[in-house]
Amino acid sequence: MRIVFLGTPDFAVPSLETLIHSDYQVVGVVTAPDKPAGRGLQVKSSPVKECAIRHGIPVLQPEKLRDPEFHDQLKALKADIQIVVAFRMLPESVWKMPPMGTWNLHASLLPQYRGAAPINHAIINGERFSGITTFKLVHQIDEGAIALQLPMPLGVNETAGELHDRMMLAGGQLLLTTLRALQNGNLQLIPQEKVETRQLKHAPKLNPEFNRINWNKPTAEVHNHIRGLSPYPTAHTILTNGTEEFSVKIFSGIPFSGDLPHENAGTLRVTEGFELLCATADGWYSVLELQQSGKKRLIIKDFLLGFRKTGAEMFY
Repeated sequence: MRIVFLGTPDFAVPSLETLIHSDYQVVGVVTAPDKPAGRGLQVKSSPVKECAIRHGIPVLQPEKLRDPEFHDQLKALKADIQIVVAFRMLPESVWKMPPMGTWNLHASLLPQYRGAAPINHAIINGERFSGITTFKLVHQIDEGAIALQLPMPLGVNETAGELHDRMMLAGGQLLLTTLRALQNGNLQLIPQEKVETRQLKHAPKLNPEFNRINWNKPTAEVHNHIRGLSPYPTAHTILTNGTEEFSVKIFSGIPFSGDLPHENAGTLRVTEGFELLCATADGWYSVLELQQSGKKRLIIKDFLLGFRKTGAEMFY
């Protein structure tokens, strides 16, 4: 079976590696064009491109997926099937090209959490289970028939980054199992509209306003919001120190279980044990790691040791 792989970020690399080391033939890779990155704005290749080059696999990097020249290059690879992991939306002329179709790995248990940020939204919503899905691509985004799924329990303190890494490592094997079942004629597709679900939850792209912490919410929701955005794009808030205000990213924390009278949401308290507590709608939240804008990420004790208290602080 001749495979063309389409993907860009780190999440896609283990899947590509698994296919390369299988008994199938990866004949080409499609990924994003090189672009400037970092402080020096040096031109950087995508992780998927770097992986492909290490294995001597031809790489296509179209600016536009409808470009006729790109279509000709893709056809010349004579793929039997295309595999998509963390890539952009494909035009019909591309996903319909191979005779065995185009198949996608999605980081949720479809039909739940269709969209660009399924890992983040599952944790933000306090789910206790998520998982990964392989499905056959159709015109509607993330709505193709389901091939296989792998459920995954979520830890109560698990971050989006930790779940990302677990799904990243498991994805390649699920793809490989899907391909083998498809080749052997043992794959039974399930239309998503036939999957029983009480309420569909979506996973739209995250934006800076959404990432801002609302301390007027219950502690459990604040905790899920922070861990669902950690380590990227990271939940943020504003800290006041006297008359000064500055932005702070919060990477981790836990609900505070100690005995402390409740105060207005957003009020800060620093304990003798170097805990930074922030009041929520129904309790207190203990901040464990944060980063002031323009400075390095710190555990809370190091932050407090270097922090001058000049007045009442307030997150909001």
